[in-house]
Amino acid sequence: MHAQIVRTAPGACPICGMALEPRTVSADEAPNTELADMRRRFFLCVGPAAIVFLIGMSELLPGMPLQRLLGSRALEWAEFVLATPVVLWGAWPFFARAAESVINRSLNMFTLFALGIGVAYGYSVVALFAPGIFPPTFQDEGGGVAVYFEASAVIVALVLLGQVLELGARGQTNAAIRALLHLAPKTARRILDNGAEEDVPIDSVVIGDRLRVRPGERVPIDGVVVEGASSVDESMVTGESMPVEKQRGDRLIGATVNGTGSMIMATERIGAGTLLAQIVRMVGEAQRSRAPIQKLADVVAGYFVPAVILAALLTFVVWAVFGPDPRMAHGIVNAVAVLIIACPCALGLATPMSIMVATGKGAGSGVLFKNAEAIELMRKVDTLVVDKTGTLTEGKPKVVSIVPAEGADDALLRLSASLEQGSEHPLAAAIVGDAKARGLQLATVSDFASQPGKGVIGTIEGYHVGLGNRAMLQGLGVALNDLASRAEAMEAGGETVMFVAVDGKIAGLIGVADPIKDTTADALRDLRAEGLKIVMLTGDSKLTAATVAKKLDIETIIAGALPSTKAESIRDLQAAGHIVAMAGDGVNDAPALALADVGIAMGTGADVAMKSAGVTLVKGDLKGIVRARQLSAATMRNIKQGLFFAFIYNALGVPIAAGVLYPAFGILLSPMLAAAAMSASSLSVIGNALRLRRLKL
Repeated sequence: MHAQIVRTAPGACPICGMALEPRTVSADEAPNTELADMRRRFFLCVGPAAIVFLIGMSELLPGMPLQRLLGSRALEWAEFVLATPVVLWGAWPFFARAAESVINRSLNMFTLFALGIGVAYGYSVVALFAPGIFPPTFQDEGGGVAVYFEASAVIVALVLLGQVLELGARGQTNAAIRALLHLAPKTARRILDNGAEEDVPIDSVVIGDRLRVRPGERVPIDGVVVEGASSVDESMVTGESMPVEKQRGDRLIGATVNGTGSMIMATERIGAGTLLAQIVRMVGEAQRSRAPIQKLADVVAGYFVPAVILAALLTFVVWAVFGPDPRMAHGIVNAVAVLIIACPCALGLATPMSIMVATGKGAGSGVLFKNAEAIELMRKVDTLVVDKTGTLTEGKPKVVSIVPAEGADDALLRLSASLEQGSEHPLAAAIVGDAKARGLQLATVSDFASQPGKGVIGTIEGYHVGLGNRAMLQGLGVALNDLASRAEAMEAGGETVMFVAVDGKIAGLIGVADPIKDTTADALRDLRAEGLKIVMLTGDSKLTAATVAKKLDIETIIAGALPSTKAESIRDLQAAGHIVAMAGDGVNDAPALALADVGIAMGTGADVAMKSAGVTLVKGDLKGIVRARQLSAATMRNIKQGLFFAFIYNALGVPIAAGVLYPAFGILLSPMLAAAAMSASSLSVIGNALRLRRLKL
């Protein structure tokens, strides 16, 4: 509830008094010291509290046999003896947190518990030891005054039970992340330089190690296939049920399940750098963030406890002045019921509990939310802007055309690949990969410079070489001449054309094709069905973009965009009143992702894109956006339900506890029933949040 409170050890929050949650989730769940303490107190208190309750209720038995046998005074002393350890030891954490709330000027639910229990017990002690100080209207025929030890003891037992159930339920919120962590293998089979193999602890694996993944085993850690092929079940981290075919050069995710094939992999990421570790870290950060909708609950909670205390005082005064005899006793009992039934924690828990469960659910479905605000905004998005390469397409382009102005294909490809060998862009990887496949020896580059959104330039073997799009050619003052029509024809066929210039003259064209992802068309159709407007925003030429857009029925295209103009396009859409989500995977998408209302990064793309985005799709599949919207809508619906339960509970519970039903129906709410109802309110909010775990995405 108050993520700004950070401590080095378990304890209670000084603001709300509730037990602090661990900042990180571990596979082996650490003992919950708070839960163990509350459970021990409950089991040791429930017996004495039950006996006190039976003694107190014995007055309702016909003829009051217990009172005739032992006497009312002796029974009251027995109640005192049994109730005292329950109140003073069992409720000690409540009194301690109440005192801290007063010191910190942050009144909370434990303030109300301590007041209610303290008033009921304190009144009863005074009534037992000094009944003569009470007015005659308080006293019975023998001069005794009614005591309420059973109320104080049973309230303590019920509140302790509520704490046990609540802490146990809260422990289930991270079940999804803990299940992911349990999937991580503890050992890996390392291949030594001499060809021998050995099983080693996963912590001893280093980057570059060659590991064998046998049929049916879990992939030990993140890496790339260097030998063999198989299908891998990645559903536990991507949410996709269909196995993914893997072959040489494909990336593997740690903890996923190998199929029937055998593979050798090279380790690429270890420790905190693995995808699983990043998922856990992102989920933890998202769970500690605050959703905008929580501000309403915060405002109400700020006034709640003082208002309840005033309501309890008003209840006491009204009953003491206008109530039936014994007026003061009725006033105290009903004031205690008001204090006990009110539950500010139900208001405060509604939002963070739903966010915690939702982020865990999303992580198990391949959708990582950076913060709670992204969850809240995702369902409101009406315009989705998508990059082309790596987002709509596979992001694994291949060279399909080489058109030299003069000379041989290999010479043009060698210069281009030499210039691109230091770039991580998918198009660069395609050019370099094709050159290596042909066995070309790449040259050293000097004076290398990148022009974001345009291309790259550098000096190779004395030649000044530039490679990029039309904007780069214009910047270099290079004319296309006879290759202009050929470039247009290539773009019309769906190729991304890279223009190569050498010493200020056009040297040739390289055409790269990137197939559309199999799931893209279905995902876009589902998103349109939800009312989203789809906009393609790409650095490619208009002809290339139009070819892809036609295949996917995308009507709005913004082509030839630079990183700066991509951000301007997002700003223009927002200025027109749209709530915009931007989906991309490259470094050049980062400014637009950061500016969008919700940035959506492909998990297969650049790390900087993931850091700029509010949502990351682990698999890089647009179907993840559909799941993200479903989860966002379900989470916000769940939060509103929780807030509704909490508001309605308190709006109805406090007046009933105050006795508004007594004049018309003669109904009063026992403080013991108020305690049970109070615990039920928090549990209903937590139970409602846990329903998100069963959501079908």
